[in-house]
Amino acid sequence: MAEAGQAESEQEIETKIEETRQRFKSEYVGESQDKYDSRDVERLFKDDALVEGYLTWRQFVVEDTLKMIDESLQWRKEFTLNDLTESSIPRWMFESGAVFLHGYDKEGNKLFWFKVKLHIKDAKMILDKKRYVAFWLERYAKREPGMPLTVVFDMSESGLSNIDMDFVKYIINCFKVYYPKFLSKMIMYEMPWIMNAAWKIVKTWLGPEAISKLKFVNKSEIQTYVGPEHLPPHMGGTDQFKYSYPPLPDDDFQSPICENGPIVSEDESDIKDIESESKETLESSFNSELSIKTPKKVNFSEDGLKSEDLDRGEPGRLRGARKPTTTFKGTLLDISPSEELRFGAKESEKRCLIILNNVTKNQVAFKVRTTAPEKYRVKPSNSSCEPGASVEIVVSLHGGYQASPQDRFLVMAAEMESSAGASVSELAQFWKEVSKAKVMEHRLRCHLLESPKPILSNWSGSPSVTTSGEHQDLQSTLMRVLATNSRLEQKLDACVWTQKVLVLMVSFLLALTSYSLWTS
Repeated sequence: MAEAGQAESEQEIETKIEETRQRFKSEYVGESQDKYDSRDVERLFKDDALVEGYLTWRQFVVEDTLKMIDESLQWRKEFTLNDLTESSIPRWMFESGAVFLHGYDKEGNKLFWFKVKLHIKDAKMILDKKRYVAFWLERYAKREPGMPLTVVFDMSESGLSNIDMDFVKYIINCFKVYYPKFLSKMIMYEMPWIMNAAWKIVKTWLGPEAISKLKFVNKSEIQTYVGPEHLPPHMGGTDQFKYSYPPLPDDDFQSPICENGPIVSEDESDIKDIESESKETLESSFNSELSIKTPKKVNFSEDGLKSEDLDRGEPGRLRGARKPTTTFKGTLLDISPSEELRFGAKESEKRCLIILNNVTKNQVAFKVRTTAPEKYRVKPSNSSCEPGASVEIVVSLHGGYQASPQDRFLVMAAEMESSAGASVSELAQFWKEVSKAKVMEHRLRCHLLESPKPILSNWSGSPSVTTSGEHQDLQSTLMRVLATNSRLEQKLDACVWTQKVLVLMVSFLLALTSYSLWTS
């Protein structure tokens, strides 16, 4: 019965998505072709996840969803989001370091930092500041589609001169309207007491769900949400990251690179493979366009195996690897899995497969990068794939390491000339010369499989674990309580204001009466 209910729910979602599209086409797009960017409209009619995100944020009320989509798409055209580039933003804004993406929270969500003390209210700059925030959000949305962000407002050493309510409202609207379901939580660090009144106003702009995502913390509390390795020293962390520009930081692949330590192999074939690997230093090319001028060196194990070598079969290497079930359709390669590699604590869950399928008529060079090269062995990590052929890449944990939600992989691919060679040195030279515009990139994140609960755990005297259904009920109840509390605060403020007005009126009438009696 549960499965049938779930299937029915999925069917209802599909129906809502189709209804939303049809009504948007007839009620909003029909008479005003120039109202939106055609690329956004096209995506809306192709991307089910995008429409579902809008529906979810509006509680599946189609009428409200349509208004949200209309506002969002108009904003995207106004800010030319599809054509917004680094060169569109004043250089000094990037140099200021007031806004940037870096690090992850404990749930694996990217951290979006706002250094409040670096913000100065200036009406002349407000449009550029809004475009600046939009640039970062759009950049992240393209790299990590569907993955939420954790916003950190670092209010250290800030004051009232740093608070721009119009700008704050815009940031909130970005998550309420323009990027639905993108907000994981909003952390307010060390908010000065003098700003309490301002944030009471901010709360009125937030819905009940958004209010529940606000977390007010100090130095001793922030590690509840973010580990010390992703916090700067002034927050009690150990992250020595210093923002600088140019180039833009590519957070996904700037973790400290360590030499590979002792490798725990499961069979002799692994050892032979590892011994045959050649270590080279390749130039990092997945920052912004400016990163080509200032390349960063990344140590990564390279493997010159070609697809025909893989066809000979390596049973020891592929043994125990988890096969993917989803596929990303790319311009050069189809990549399986589409979004995440799933690792677990068991030995059988420490290997995953990435399958690349060449969908072009030419040879395609590829390489795989990771944010944690000390944890993973990737074979092959740098090779080529013949037209119409497939390559199986084994990603395995080694050295006793465990996977983390913060770990990321980057698959890079570029089409090669028919006369190009595919040896290790030739591939290295190819990646140095290939234009960034010709490189296809696809990111994969890591997902941790839950360990099975022991059967005997139910016999222990410990309290039972709250089920997901109960958790959702508690969350819904909390949201309703917060919403009710917000309404009561507003009513109370209105009552206090009315009371003051009545006192003034009564005082005036008493004074008027006394004056009349005295004059008579």
